[in-house]
Amino acid sequence: MRIVLASGNKGKIKEFEKLMPNDDVVAFKEILGDIEIIEDKDSFKGNAIKKAQTIYEELLKKGINDIIVISDDSGISVPALNNEPGIYSARYAGLNASDKENNEKLIKNLKERNLEKTPAFYTACIAIIYQGYTYTVHGWMHGNVINEQKGEGGFGYDPMFIPKDFDKTLGELGYEAKKEFSHRTKALNLAKKVLDVII
Repeated sequence: MRIVLASGNKGKIKEFEKLMPNDDVVAFKEILGDIEIIEDKDSFKGNAIKKAQTIYEELLKKGINDIIVISDDSGISVPALNNEPGIYSARYAGLNASDKENNEKLIKNLKERNLEKTPAFYTACIAIIYQGYTYTVHGWMHGNVINEQKGEGGFGYDPMFIPKDFDKTLGELGYEAKKEFSHRTKALNLAKKVLDVII
């Protein structure tokens, strides 16, 4: 099965490749080059659909139609911070912000409210487009966010997030542990069920 990922995020691409080892997973840039997709919707679902539709339409223009496009929009939400950064997780500290800059902004905002540790959750929405039809699924991972970084593993906010029933951050736990229960794994498992039905 050839799957085109509507993502340029290297961390996400690696996760998808590891989670779908039997499929031919290709980043859209390998086929289409650089395309900037403005994530201007007000939900993870809206952004995921927009990314998938944009790439699907560009592939059709090239005469490529026997393909599945999968996109993912995900992020971390902290209820004590009015659910920030939420859909702005990747650009919390500004457009093209690095993981380090985003983490530093979240740490700063937590410290301003004297929060050492507070509930948080990750959301992942996966959009699938196949033969012109769009499908979406969601996955969540709950736990706590802390006002410091621990561990070198993962990407994004992983060094600040302690999953429920654990005492270490995702940055300390490593990929093998994370993939068992992550928001993206849960969403992908549902996405695979959709693919099994539609293909």
